[in-house]
Amino acid sequence: MSAPRPFKIPESVLVVIHTPALEVLLIQRADADEHWQSVTGSKDQLEEDFAQTAAREVWEETGLDVHAPGCHLHDWGLENVYEIWPQWRHRYAPGVSRNRERVFGLTVPAALPVRLSPREHVAQRWLPWREAADQCFSPSNAEAILMLSRFVG
Repeated sequence: MSAPRPFKIPESVLVVIHTPALEVLLIQRADADEHWQSVTGSKDQLEEDFAQTAAREVWEETGLDVHAPGCHLHDWGLENVYEIWPQWRHRYAPGVSRNRERVFGLTVPAALPVRLSPREHVAQRWLPWREAADQCFSPSNAEAILMLSRFVG
């Protein structure tokens, strides 16, 4: 018999992966049809800082290394606080209904091939930033992508 999974920590990251030409990587969730998004994920431990979480989640979800030549992870200094969707609240401790999300950008040198985690994501695509924002199911993700031009250049 396996041990019960620990509750998720309601502190997470959103990482907008993009090229210098503002092409944005979107990945499609495996557990929700037509839910396209940037890389997201929760801290594994309360002590893990947001940059560590961002680097780990990018690696786990795409196989991209934020420390590779030509890559630059940038903390945008923005946070979103949002209501956790009811269908995902069982992953959190009883009574937890809100999540704090830190926003990062990851510049990569070109639209690189990615290695998806099939348990989490089933497809990927690179799109011009405005098109990518239109494809996101999450309003905070779309808003972050629309802010991309402020952080690049």
